[in-house]
Amino acid sequence: MEIRTIDTFLKVAATQNFSKAAEQMGYSQSAVTVQIQKLEKELGVELFERMGKRVYLTETGKAFIPYASDLMQASQAALHFSGRESIPRGRLRIGGVESVCTALLPQLLLEFYQRCPQVEVVIKSGTTGELLDLAASNELDLVLTLDEKVFRPDLCCETEKKEEIIFVTLPGTYNQINSVMSIMDLCRQPFILTETGAAYRYELERMLAERELEINPILEIGNTETIINLLKKGMGISYLPRFTVADALQNGSLVQLHTDLPSVYMRHQLIRYKSKLLTRQMEIFMDLLKEFFQKNESYD
Repeated sequence: MEIRTIDTFLKVAATQNFSKAAEQMGYSQSAVTVQIQKLEKELGVELFERMGKRVYLTETGKAFIPYASDLMQASQAALHFSGRESIPRGRLRIGGVESVCTALLPQLLLEFYQRCPQVEVVIKSGTTGELLDLAASNELDLVLTLDEKVFRPDLCCETEKKEEIIFVTLPGTYNQINSVMSIMDLCRQPFILTETGAAYRYELERMLAERELEINPILEIGNTETIINLLKKGMGISYLPRFTVADALQNGSLVQLHTDLPSVYMRHQLIRYKSKLLTRQMEIFMDLLKEFFQKNESYD
């Protein structure tokens, strides 16, 4: 049983597509097919079910993922056993959804730099799905999400934290600030929303659709810092994770607008592929994030 075959299995399991796995690994699709067939023959089981252009893990295939991940990690650890220096060097590649990159990562990266000044940090933003695809092709080491809970047998969640999503606006803008605004009245107000694709925006639109209502934003923009600055100038209402506006709420430059919609919570999760070798810099960043969440219990 070859390590490269195990690696191929994990890539196909992550992408559920032979062509995509082949592209990520620099192989031909036929080479990937041959490797998977060889592995299935060695194990004496079917790991994938082929349906058209898609492949799906069988129950046996799902059960094999932890074993494959352990083999990959042991192999990588053996290759890098001499590299665990007291002062970490190299790179740390982190993927984060936009709101996390803007509001959360700067605080963490400053402290990380103080602990690991010789590590080059690379940050990429995108949706949770896009970032997990990059991690699957070994272009990212860690993914920090703000989404519905992500759970897959090939993934490991190192830490997670619940995050409330709230309506915010400029103090005194609406008469209903100190009471509860009906959702029908809310939908008539000018809104600035994050771009379509953010998990919490999708959840808001889903709840409104159940009530046959919708919000037509006056502006859509991906950068939460820009949204916050516009809100402070009196440009409507937005729907944002509480942590992104925590400072503004504390100093009174923005206020929470209460409505009769149910409270919505998403989850921060720090995710890595189980097959990914844990470097010292990854461990330090994971510890920093855990410490940060513990210090900021008010986020719950």
